[in-house]
Amino acid sequence: MQDIRDKAAAIRMVVFDVDGVLTDGSLLISDDGQEYKAFHSKDGHGMVMLQRSGIQIAIITGRTSDVVRIRMESLGVRHVYQGRREKLPAYQELKQVCGLDDAEIAYVGDDVVDLPVMTRVGLAIAVQDAHSFTKQHAHWITPSAGGRGAAREVVELIMDAQGTLQAALAAYLD
Repeated sequence: MQDIRDKAAAIRMVVFDVDGVLTDGSLLISDDGQEYKAFHSKDGHGMVMLQRSGIQIAIITGRTSDVVRIRMESLGVRHVYQGRREKLPAYQELKQVCGLDDAEIAYVGDDVVDLPVMTRVGLAIAVQDAHSFTKQHAHWITPSAGGRGAAREVVELIMDAQGTLQAALAAYLD
């Protein structure tokens, strides 16, 4: 676990997949084509806490959805790449725009389409219910499933490794 904490201590950006990571992977589509997704509120608050601690957040997702745009805007996430079925080009663009190297980036995924990025980053994370092949290539696997608090666990792992978690939590007692 110390190796994971060391990797987490170096992180300056966390990149999340959406479907299966920030949601449970269900795709709810109405007869008129409207798409619905359910996000876990604790994940969202954790993402806000992480950004307040100085860590950037990005989204790279294969689908395009107004729901994702609206949710990320509400959380203050500026780097949102939608409709990117091939995630590696988006990741490379993101790295260049932000001036970061692989060791400073964590990626959270759930399926084999996430592997081209996961195999490059400093901290590759799979959610508990990720595809088994994806889990084999992760440095760390969250205790919770995607859309069920996994993102919050990632946030707290990184903030704890960087020494910012306890102060962030203590601020809620004032």
